[in-house]
Amino acid sequence: YEDFCLHIFDDGSTDATAEILQEYQTMCPNRIKVCFNDQNFGCTRNFLNGLKTVYEEVTGDDATQSDMTDSATGKQHVETKHYFMFCDQDDIWYPEKLSITQKAMRRLEKKYGSDVPLLVFTDAVVTDANGEEIAPSFIAQNKLNPYAVSTARILTENKCIGCTSMMNEELVQLLTKVPEQARYHDWWMALLATSFGRMSYLNRKTLLYCQHENNVVGVQKFTSYVKQRLFSLKKQKEMLLATQQQAAEFLAIYGEVLTEEKAKVIKSFATLSEQSFMNRRINVLRYGFFKTGLVRNIGLLLII
Repeated sequence: YEDFCLHIFDDGSTDATAEILQEYQTMCPNRIKVCFNDQNFGCTRNFLNGLKTVYEEVTGDDATQSDMTDSATGKQHVETKHYFMFCDQDDIWYPEKLSITQKAMRRLEKKYGSDVPLLVFTDAVVTDANGEEIAPSFIAQNKLNPYAVSTARILTENKCIGCTSMMNEELVQLLTKVPEQARYHDWWMALLATSFGRMSYLNRKTLLYCQHENNVVGVQKFTSYVKQRLFSLKKQKEMLLATQQQAAEFLAIYGEVLTEEKAKVIKSFATLSEQSFMNRRINVLRYGFFKTGLVRNIGLLLII
């Protein structure tokens, strides 16, 4: 699938990145668009600010229509609907990544309606910096359940691999404000999807997820994950508090438009640290604030 545009947001590079990007933009001015931030946003806010900026650009009054091929009929037609994907600069996409994910998105739109906010995400092959396989599946390596995507579960644990995800316009238009407390950009968009629409996992690998010593966000072996949490309970409590702060900001931004039921769930999670010892554990069980697997949930109950 070739009808796409690549938007790049440079967050203050100090090497030759700017020159390289400008060269590529000159070669492909209709395909590659580069923006140089006037301040450093950091990974999460740069992604979300970029997503919001691109949405406003492509859906504005002067946005142009594009010709797309219908995957079912093969016929060309004018399409004004846009889809959005995060692209990490160090990953390698499979050639069919766009088409596979778009087909999954359109199946969701057919099932739930094209006016519903939707997010699709997939699996990935984990490799080292040289492209050598470390693990055949990101999901399996991290022992995640990608089908457990209720609001309560996403509040507690991020399942979405951002660089594999696709979002429709209805989801991205909900990004009315770039948050300060979001832990990760994909986590924030997953919260929006589960709170206002649907989030769905496609069991396919669509890219090579490259790991190296300079990764801003990466993966670790599950055994390392367990050891880290056993020997750093203080740090885990701090991370849980940060996750609650993320939920609190989400509620502050969207509280007035959430359903009463969703708002109640999010408020309960956001205020866990303010609740009594017993009420914290009761609410974990009541609303299902669980992570994937027994080990993670034992750790959660220890630190909550």
